[in-house]
Amino acid sequence: MVSMMAVSSCGHTPTGYSGTHKAPATYTVRKGDSLYTIAMRYHLNYRRVASWNGIRSPYTIYPGQRLRLRPPAASARGRSSTRSTSKAPAKAAHKTSAGRTGARARSSGTSGPGPGLSWRWPTKGKVVARYSTAVNGRKGIDIAGRTGQPIVAAAAGTVVYSGSGLRGYGRLIIIRHNENYLSAYAHNRKLFVREGEVVAAGQKIAEMGSSGTDRPKLHFEIRHNGRPVDPLRYLP
Repeated sequence: MVSMMAVSSCGHTPTGYSGTHKAPATYTVRKGDSLYTIAMRYHLNYRRVASWNGIRSPYTIYPGQRLRLRPPAASARGRSSTRSTSKAPAKAAHKTSAGRTGARARSSGTSGPGPGLSWRWPTKGKVVARYSTAVNGRKGIDIAGRTGQPIVAAAAGTVVYSGSGLRGYGRLIIIRHNENYLSAYAHNRKLFVREGEVVAAGQKIAEMGSSGTDRPKLHFEIRHNGRPVDPLRYLP
């Protein structure tokens, strides 16, 4: 296990990944959080959040810790800001981490835009919901299928989150592909990879499920510097 492993929390009500959540000035870390899921929730770059709080790789955070979610100069007027809103307790009990609609998705294919990356479809199925730039629009695509069908890594990378701590996403995997790109795979039935694991493009990482939603489907996102982008621009 790597040091940003999250402690999964249960019982979340699916609020939906389509909403936009404005980042507060500070955030108190809760059980099940990771630096990656906090940054994803508020559409922030995890590296910037780490920098604002003086946190270094592997981005270990703790329940009860207060994080700054805005640049120090923007979150404090005058010169009263501190270098960090909180330091991690010395003896914490738990470590917390950090097509068109109707198109047919293909799990094969290895080309697509993205500097230095080769993208492929994460599963087979019908694209039933598309990415939207609207304020409350969907931040990825939904691919319908059957319970238990394979979910694969859309590109090579390192698993930085595997759990169910992000509200509205069910059982979720987040893969970091490089310093700029992340991909997210939500609503899985089973997860087959752990945080810190290096995965190859096309490697099976999960099985499709309906955790956090009303039907078997994969919600798939690509994030560039923390911001959601349209996956259909990248997939072959």
